[in-house]
Amino acid sequence: MTPKTDLSTTELIICTTCRPAENTRDQRAAGDILLEAVQTAQAFGDQPEWAAIHVRGVACTAGCSRACTVAFQAPGKHSFQFGDLTPSEDAARQLLDCAVMHFRAPDGNLPRDARPALLRSGILCRLPPTRSSAESNHDAGR
Repeated sequence: MTPKTDLSTTELIICTTCRPAENTRDQRAAGDILLEAVQTAQAFGDQPEWAAIHVRGVACTAGCSRACTVAFQAPGKHSFQFGDLTPSEDAARQLLDCAVMHFRAPDGNLPRDARPALLRSGILCRLPPTRSSAESNHDAGR
């Protein structure tokens, strides 16, 4: 039996100011377009699990040279940041699928071959889970 899970803890963060180098400031930021595509896919998509993913737009995730960038994070899990994305309906669907995958992984790990095709490259970083204050205090005593 599969345990019941609460997807609300995984966040899909999308940089809303990301724009490829060739896009000028008078053009709408590609990251903002990507956020809109993800929100539309989530609202009207056919995957019930997508509705529980927390999607958040933020101004600048410091991946400017690799625009568009997104990140996946959840308490106690590895965090990932990806870049070199292009806004599209397909990209939005794959990002939401990956967010569900991130949640389902007990440690948040997203093995390369298991990720949606769009996210098998373009990884900017993988950060370990944050540690609890009890773990930090224990390590400080070493």
